[in-house]
Amino acid sequence: MPIDHVNVPVSDLDASRTFYTSALAPFGYTLVYDSEESLGFGVGDGGDDNEPFAVRLGNPPNVRTHIAFTASSEAQVDEFHAVALAAGGEDNGGPGERPYGGYYYAAFVLDPDGHNIEAVYHVRPTG
Repeated sequence: MPIDHVNVPVSDLDASRTFYTSALAPFGYTLVYDSEESLGFGVGDGGDDNEPFAVRLGNPPNVRTHIAFTASSEAQVDEFHAVALAAGGEDNGGPGERPYGGYYYAAFVLDPDGHNIEAVYHVRPTG
């Protein structure tokens, strides 16, 4: 199912700006808008259909959000994990194959508000 956009509540916009600017860079996302209450990440200039991920200042819910980004390679999963940790994320499962059915190479990081952010690659390497 295609997702048009995702909004995630956060408690600290500065910490989220640092975390998501780094964590989403491996997917080609950049900070495309920055206001007092929200941040938008996307590709290009962020216009129209290019802003699929946003964070909004507000009290995060007690139940944390889980978001999985499709990676284009195992290396992209590895890079996501490394830069997300360097940007203040908390390890929630290092890069590696998971027994979730089919080929599932993923890494998990908790953002500054405890949301579980994942990068996953589904194509089994050949050779």
